[in-house]
Amino acid sequence: MTKRAYNFNAGPAALPLEVLQQAQEEFVDFRGIGMSIMEISHRSKEYEQVNDESQSLVKELLGVPDGYQVLFLQGGASTQFAMIPMNFLKPGTAAGYVLTGSWADKAAKEAKGFGEIYVAASGEASGFRAIPAPGDIEVRPDAAYVHITSNETIAGSQYAAYPDTGSVPLIGDLSSDIMCRPIDVSKFDFIYAGAQKNLGPSGVTVVIARDELLQASPKHVPTMLRYDTHAKSKSLYNTPPVYSVYIVNLVLKWIKSHGGLEAMERMNRDKTKLIYDAIDGSGGFYRGLVEPGSRSIMNITFALGSEELEKRFIQESEKQGFVGLKGHRDVGHLRASTYNAVPYESCKALADFMNDFRQRNG
Repeated sequence: MTKRAYNFNAGPAALPLEVLQQAQEEFVDFRGIGMSIMEISHRSKEYEQVNDESQSLVKELLGVPDGYQVLFLQGGASTQFAMIPMNFLKPGTAAGYVLTGSWADKAAKEAKGFGEIYVAASGEASGFRAIPAPGDIEVRPDAAYVHITSNETIAGSQYAAYPDTGSVPLIGDLSSDIMCRPIDVSKFDFIYAGAQKNLGPSGVTVVIARDELLQASPKHVPTMLRYDTHAKSKSLYNTPPVYSVYIVNLVLKWIKSHGGLEAMERMNRDKTKLIYDAIDGSGGFYRGLVEPGSRSIMNITFALGSEELEKRFIQESEKQGFVGLKGHRDVGHLRASTYNAVPYESCKALADFMNDFRQRNG
């Protein structure tokens, strides 16, 4: 096998090599049935086993309490931006949105088309360099829900602690940091996460929600956009993204076999420390774009002194086998996405490259 790239793409993103190799082995003949999993009925016992096992693994790894269901939906997190207010933002109520960057802003703008929202807190004054403190988030007692974006993939910021919203439902977009660390799911009433950053390939979105929320879908909402539709059918109402769920299943097993979420967090903090140390120890050659207390352990954003220097960094890094280090087109600069599947060795190689580049260009 040729040398694999140092993959720092933001999504679709790196998958564990062990998962890819197992999927390759089972691609033509899934568990001895003489067919690929992509060829079998989603009503078959073989696929139902994958579906049920994957939902159980999500619950096991995250420690999901009783009273919650796990769903596998389609349309990505962006569809959830609309489905959530369609199902939960009822007339006469308002939903609070905490604005922490591009993805939180998109979720809030989508919700405006379905009802009243209010800005529960915003990091705009700091240029989204910091996540608002939990105590600074306005939770109106009559709010339909409060929505947060746990990790801003573009800005490179992440909640260190989640707010307590009391009796008001807390909804979280965990697309880019789900399974990167242990969390208290009971703080949330509804979690959603597109799989293509930290859980698997694109095509499936994981939803974890309290039973009472899933049963509260208004009847005027189209069938496919109602959560109760999918809850009643265990995510098998229509043909699911079979292969995407299968890969998620393998990734969940990989996480479990490597020590679970406690081990993932230790590994992620060790990996990202290498790169943050290269930034902080550069004497200003590299500049971090997020305040230390809000730094993400999934997406590291940084800048150099000029656009010309950043272009040179990208060109030289690509020649060395690094992929995905250009910042998002909306903000520019540089970004390294260090999801669970990105090996420690890749982060060490990037830190070494950064130090060498600084010495040659500083």
